[in-house]
Amino acid sequence: MADAAGFDLIEISPQAAPPVCKILDYGKYKYEAQKRKADAKRKQKVVEIKELKLRPMIDTHDYEVKVKQAKKFLAEGNKVKFTMRYKGRELSANNMGKEVLDRLLEDLEGLCKLDQAPKLEGKQMMMLVSPEK
Repeated sequence: MADAAGFDLIEISPQAAPPVCKILDYGKYKYEAQKRKADAKRKQKVVEIKELKLRPMIDTHDYEVKVKQAKKFLAEGNKVKFTMRYKGRELSANNMGKEVLDRLLEDLEGLCKLDQAPKLEGKQMMMLVSPEK
């Protein structure tokens, strides 16, 4: 029947009893599957992780600039990683850096959700946030 119609006989489910086959144009089927795959790839959103580096003794204007950048990154749909870098004696008073990160979280309330809480690793404290849907 497939040869008479000019199509191909495709075995869909060989384990079934009896095996399931379909009569269709295999070249057209492969072309449409390729188009569906390309369309799905085109529609997917790649999420990047943007990093903002801070210091514990950050000035108010510098802090506001970092908040503005974070809001822009979150609006674009990217995750934001805040890195608090300590130098010298600042490491002994690492609660100051944690307070800055907590204040950042308050200022970005409603725009983001916390993925990774502030965590001290060596001479850096890191926090990761992602945009809210």
